[in-house]
Amino acid sequence: MGELVGFRVRTDRGGLGRLMRLWTSDIVALAGGRPAPGDTAPELAVANKGLTVTVGFGPRVFELTGQKPPGLDDVPVMRHDRLDPAWSGGDLLVMVGADDAVSVVHAVRRLIADAKPFATPIWRQTGFWDSTGADGEPVTGRNLFGQVDGTGNPAFGTPEFDETVWSTAPDWFRGGTTLVVRRIRMNLDTWDELTRSEQERAVGRKLSTGAPLTGTAEHDELDLEARDADGRMVIAQNAHARLSHPAENDGRRIFRKGLNYVHDTGATRESGLIFLSHQADVAGQFLPLLARLDAADALNEWTTTIGSAVFALPPGFQPDGWLGQSLLD
Repeated sequence: MGELVGFRVRTDRGGLGRLMRLWTSDIVALAGGRPAPGDTAPELAVANKGLTVTVGFGPRVFELTGQKPPGLDDVPVMRHDRLDPAWSGGDLLVMVGADDAVSVVHAVRRLIADAKPFATPIWRQTGFWDSTGADGEPVTGRNLFGQVDGTGNPAFGTPEFDETVWSTAPDWFRGGTTLVVRRIRMNLDTWDELTRSEQERAVGRKLSTGAPLTGTAEHDELDLEARDADGRMVIAQNAHARLSHPAENDGRRIFRKGLNYVHDTGATRESGLIFLSHQADVAGQFLPLLARLDAADALNEWTTTIGSAVFALPPGFQPDGWLGQSLLD
């Protein structure tokens, strides 16, 4: 399970530094299975739950601090977007993940409590993702359309991953990354009206394995020139897999993750994906790719982006340091 919280800052640079020190103490304790300082429910701090906490700075923070990473601006509104302020923007981000919901809820509660003198939550998004197969081995997870989601990511630890994800400027941000959060509503009912072959053609991949329509295994390379017996492109011109492929985007890549979500109001359920895109440079990598997808992606018929935010995730801190120290100290 994962939860993201966006905050509006109500303090100055000095106050932001104090908040980062508080959060650092909280994160170190909670990730180690120990109660945070002042924890009112210490029994809920349990070890070995895989708890992770990520903190990000929105564009407005850099009006207080200066040294904004290049290209870190709010994502322009796309033609198919229907953005709701209730899911958009933010000066700070806290993203918490763990193997169980109790650990996530407890950690988020402590972080919000310690932020109270400095920042106010403006939105909260909760989701889930399953990336473990029936045999217990890691697999690429699936979104609520049933699609294998994230196949094209660069492999962690490779030069390709490093070039895609890690930023190099300004100096304080070296080893950090940027994150775009997009809340995408998915119309499952109209998607279900399609035949399986229509669904696969919209994506450009087989639903059973995630393999491209031109291949047999998930990680087979797409053959973007292949045609069927009638002369049609096997992977359609507007297929999501084609339009998002580096070969169609001058080599641009992102590292994408996601959380499925459901949002219930009475008996009415909204379903979708919290789309998370990591890249070294939002303007240079993410925006051109997004514009291409907005213009022609077949999946636009069944998806609508209703929330958007962008953050700089600072590099990790040393054992004797604290979050954002290279920017705020």
